[in-house]
Amino acid sequence: MAGLRLGPLLRYVDWDTGGSATIWVEADRPCTAEVRCADGAGGSVRTFQIAGHHYALVPVTGLTPGSTTAYEMLLDGVRVWPPAGTAFPPSTITTPAVTSAVSASGRPAPGLRVAFGSCRQAAPPAGRRGPHGPDALDTLAARLAADPDEVRPDVLLLLGDQVYADQLSRETRRWLAARRDLREAPGAQVADYEEYTRLYYESWLDPEIRWLLSTVPSLQIFDDHDVVDDWNTSAAWLAGMRAAPWWQERVLSGLMSYWVYQHLGNLSPAELAADALYAAVRGTPDGTDALRAFAASADADPGSVRWSYRRDFGRSRLLMVDTRAARVLAEDGRAMLDPAEQEWVRENALSGHGSYDHLLIGSSLPWLMPPLIHDAEVWNAALCRGERGPRWARIGEDLRRRSDLEHWAAFPASFEALSDLIEEVGTGPRAPATVCVLSGDVHHAYVAEPRIPSTARVFQLTCSPVHNSIHTAVKWGFRLGWSRTGRWLGRGFSRHGRTGRPPLSWRRTGGPWFGNQLMTLALAGRSARLRLDQARRGRKGEEGARLVTVLDRELTAAD
Repeated sequence: MAGLRLGPLLRYVDWDTGGSATIWVEADRPCTAEVRCADGAGGSVRTFQIAGHHYALVPVTGLTPGSTTAYEMLLDGVRVWPPAGTAFPPSTITTPAVTSAVSASGRPAPGLRVAFGSCRQAAPPAGRRGPHGPDALDTLAARLAADPDEVRPDVLLLLGDQVYADQLSRETRRWLAARRDLREAPGAQVADYEEYTRLYYESWLDPEIRWLLSTVPSLQIFDDHDVVDDWNTSAAWLAGMRAAPWWQERVLSGLMSYWVYQHLGNLSPAELAADALYAAVRGTPDGTDALRAFAASADADPGSVRWSYRRDFGRSRLLMVDTRAARVLAEDGRAMLDPAEQEWVRENALSGHGSYDHLLIGSSLPWLMPPLIHDAEVWNAALCRGERGPRWARIGEDLRRRSDLEHWAAFPASFEALSDLIEEVGTGPRAPATVCVLSGDVHHAYVAEPRIPSTARVFQLTCSPVHNSIHTAVKWGFRLGWSRTGRWLGRGFSRHGRTGRPPLSWRRTGGPWFGNQLMTLALAGRSARLRLDQARRGRKGEEGARLVTVLDRELTAAD
């Protein structure tokens, strides 16, 4: 009898018709995966096989727009979800009201609640306290499960570092040690596809997370730790990694597992139907070779693959942008996005300009950083391309790797191009009410606003980590980066690197906040409201953790 290894994860929900969704599962053997909804909707599909593992992305059709319905998961006709005796509420699919029907009724279009964050180390097993404090995603799940009246997010955006291939838990290190000799490279890091599956099991079999992901749709994008710290920092970094005998298997396994566990669920049914790789994998008894060839091509020629994607939620548009694999690393032409990727972002931001009220740009790496860090990254980029000679270029490369100088500012032309695009989108009578860049990575949260002559309100909203920690020295470094002293020091970097002033200025209007946290953006009509919740340990005598709201702010209110 087939068993459920992982999932179900509710991934795509159709905001155009309100009638379909997709649900991802992993089974322990080949089988037919089926979803049955309480309202009669459902769907089924045969599993496909990768490296001895069996997966399905089940298309669910016949859903009623503007409704919430419970569902069950069956494998070969036997119910495997929800598990017997579960303490959690039923897993449900919530669909939006169809926009055209809402317009005909005279009611306003449905709003959108987007929860987002990044950088989640798996929570420790029950009964053991980990080093990072309470998990914000776990705590959100517990609150939603305990209170049926609590308003749930319409979508959860996971902005990178969903798994850490290079920073493993005590339990996973023990599991690896029983499998191979950790004295051999890559040591206590993930080496192959099978070891990647262990990371996803550890992260997503957490009971609270498993229930949350079964009932709140999620969209995901990778960052560096999904493969390795500082992934694609520079051409010199990449050349060094490719010389390591273990690297090829690591990067191929990282891309293969990302495609299976994260990327597939980002796609709509129409995109899946047009995806040649998805068809090839499903059309053969074992899709491993086809997926491995795809991953090898993606690694050798990043421009041959697009990991970025677009989703429209009524009158809100999300562009989730790949800021890792699509980079151009040559020092004389460094770019965060290759030309085709840059054009894709531009086309999708301007397509139907005036038809959306809010533009969300998902970028794992922040666009607007603390000014000192921004200036240091621009300075470092100038050194590395030889502006101060070969000796400083060598120093710059070493600093780049040691200090993680690899955000948008480290790619000055790309920073300017994104800034120009945001100003173009946000200007004029057809401008949306807001343009928000949603980011993580930097293990603290803040709100920043650029000083640009736009009609729209423009924000950098950064929220990280969901469950991780930050060294005290780094925390003070970020505080210094936002200070007047930091701005003065940044100007010194600019003078030495001969880089001039940034093409725009910005100011911090919230934060910095440190801790495990999630932001929630509530969009309704042309208004936008932001909330930041932090996970805190329960008060004396209380069990578990609690979410504490540290910011609740109307973004579209006049200053």
